[in-house]
Amino acid sequence: MKDISYHILDIVRNSLNAGARMVEIHILEYSQTGQLVLKIKDNGSGMKEEMINKVTDPFFTTSVKKKVGLGLPLLKQNAELTGGRFSIESAVQKGTLVEAVFNLHHIDMIPIGDLALTFRTLIASSPDTDFLYRYRVDDCGFDLDTAEIRMRLEGVSLNTREVLDYVTDAIHANLKALKGWK
Repeated sequence: MKDISYHILDIVRNSLNAGARMVEIHILEYSQTGQLVLKIKDNGSGMKEEMINKVTDPFFTTSVKKKVGLGLPLLKQNAELTGGRFSIESAVQKGTLVEAVFNLHHIDMIPIGDLALTFRTLIASSPDTDFLYRYRVDDCGFDLDTAEIRMRLEGVSLNTREVLDYVTDAIHANLKALKGWK
């Protein structure tokens, strides 16, 4: 996968396939250590220990439509190529937490990608799922919580163009302010 946003789409798709109704996506940058931490937590069906041990094998998949499962193995590989690490925790009927730590300044660090488009896509395709998106750089950051947005909209679907445009614009503006982009 060519950037972090593609990894997020893939992992969240796994979460949704596992019945998750709440998915938290945290991206945390630490300038002192030069690390980026990606955490994705869901309340899906979870996995047994034996499956947790297999999910980073590219030739293992639970899908009947495909013969390989490359998402988690590639995330693990991309993190480890930067000298980072990967972990997965899961409990049956409680959910799963995937964490990848990247060293931002390593030559093999992949780009972050278009996070606003990624979240627009997730919300458009699963408007009834609660997504909490948290982006932090050291002690500054922002959150986007679709449960809060849904409550404020009082019945307006999250996958309307106006709402999706708002989400996209809000993420772009917050990232721009947070990272000092022009």
